[in-house]
Amino acid sequence: MNLKRFFPITEWLPQYRLDTLNQDILAAVIVTIMLIPQSLAYAMLAGLPPEVGLYASIAPLILYAVFGSSRTLAVGPVAVISLMTAVAAGQLAQQGTPEYIGAVLILTLLSGLMLTLMGLLRLGFLANFLSHPVISGFITASGIIIAASQLKHLFGVQISGHHLPEILMSLIHEIQHTNTPTLLLGLGSLLFLYATRVGLQSLLVKIGLSDYLAGMLSKTAPILAVVITTGITFHYRLDLQGVAVVGQIPSGLPSLSLPSIDLEMWQSLWMGALLISLVGFVESVSVGQTLAAKRRQRIDPDQELIGLGASNLGAAISSGMPVTGGFSRSVVNFDAGAQTPAAGAFTALGIIFATLWLTPLIAYLPLATLAATIIVAVLSLVDFKAIFHTYHYSGSDFSAMLATILVTLGAGVEAGIIVGVLLSILIHLYRTSRPHSAIIGRVTGTEHFRNIDRHSVETNPDIAILRVDESLYFANARYLEDRVAALVKHQSELKHLVLACQAINYIDASALESLETINERLKEADICLHFAEIKGPVMDRLNNVNFFDHISGRVFLSTFDAWKYLTP
Repeated sequence: MNLKRFFPITEWLPQYRLDTLNQDILAAVIVTIMLIPQSLAYAMLAGLPPEVGLYASIAPLILYAVFGSSRTLAVGPVAVISLMTAVAAGQLAQQGTPEYIGAVLILTLLSGLMLTLMGLLRLGFLANFLSHPVISGFITASGIIIAASQLKHLFGVQISGHHLPEILMSLIHEIQHTNTPTLLLGLGSLLFLYATRVGLQSLLVKIGLSDYLAGMLSKTAPILAVVITTGITFHYRLDLQGVAVVGQIPSGLPSLSLPSIDLEMWQSLWMGALLISLVGFVESVSVGQTLAAKRRQRIDPDQELIGLGASNLGAAISSGMPVTGGFSRSVVNFDAGAQTPAAGAFTALGIIFATLWLTPLIAYLPLATLAATIIVAVLSLVDFKAIFHTYHYSGSDFSAMLATILVTLGAGVEAGIIVGVLLSILIHLYRTSRPHSAIIGRVTGTEHFRNIDRHSVETNPDIAILRVDESLYFANARYLEDRVAALVKHQSELKHLVLACQAINYIDASALESLETINERLKEADICLHFAEIKGPVMDRLNNVNFFDHISGRVFLSTFDAWKYLTP
């Protein structure tokens, strides 16, 4: 058994040095400061007590340090997964009830089991079924829904709904009951956080700080917003004027226990858990690969599944919530100089310290401040530039992206991601069922062949060379038959048809039968079927069934060899 395959910690821990320790501890301190308000906010977004966010930032980080393959990925609660958690669990129980918390724990456990199993089976490729335009559209729409869902805390009103029309209609109906102190605190926090995100770093650089220090200080702005608004609320007792606050958070570490084995609830939550697992995995791997490339490192997607699975299992047994690799925290962790996953474990120690001794200090923290933190954080998820870029590049990809956005906004996150995945698969099947093909001719005086519709090339009325730019399988086998039939009908003097196979990586059984049919039909028309530039693995499969013993023509190493042999 290769320990490094399942325990990446055995790869970096033996080389761990004092200077590495110092860098990891510094990064952990910075990420801890950032993670405390984020974890509270994302627990609230998921409809859970604030302390659950802290609990989900302890065991998962320690377990990822053991099983994760990324050196700098920061695992924990994130906005999109928190929203998906609220939607999935909210279908079975009312937020704030023990049944709801139990549903979230089962959801977390199922996600952990699914991710771990997929990792052991090396199913990391499944994430490829979520195309980038679909994921981008889904995250953009989710960011809009998340921001809209937090307006209730900014205005201090009660609104409901899991998709945009419901949320907005509920807000319009309740806006007359706006609590003025809550609105002032919320808008003040929102403006402060946005201003610090946009301009604080450049301002600090102008007054003489380094880019690194200025960047790190600007990331701690949410802590400052928490301190200021908590102090204001406590001093003026705004909680007595209708300002909703976090309230007393129990000090101490979470109890360890398994979620209930309620098979009916498990059956109801498995689809939500699967979607959370896939979306979380894609987001985590995307961030991990981006950061690893900057240091010429690599991550193993299959091991990432195991790492994230172990993290979610840890969250499930420690009263947490679903977690994955967060973009903003991971970037901060990277910029702060984290060298190994030990930085995450040290961050967990910082969260333990906060859970044991700091929770009484945030009893008067306004929910409006946490809402502002969420809104500013998710604004970076809304990527309109990607929408316009996709529109100009690919109409079909844009259609899938737009449909995902509209369905997510109008019907909810689960419906949006399911529609997006189905559209991605259907578009892929449509594209590959009608593969690009071209009649090619020889570029005069060379051994190169190009499309006769795009270049001035040599041709011969007795010979047609058809290049197929796609692997052949059941979805496009009949299309190839029709393409050859049309070619034979158009080129009446045809005696030889050469299939140029340099772009064909695979031929399945359905396509094999089509090739056999094409060969028989060409024989009846006194036309020889030839092949050129067949790749080794494809040739091996065809030889296994003695395919070439039955064709009317020959197999050539190159298209030029076929041209020389067949041209008088």
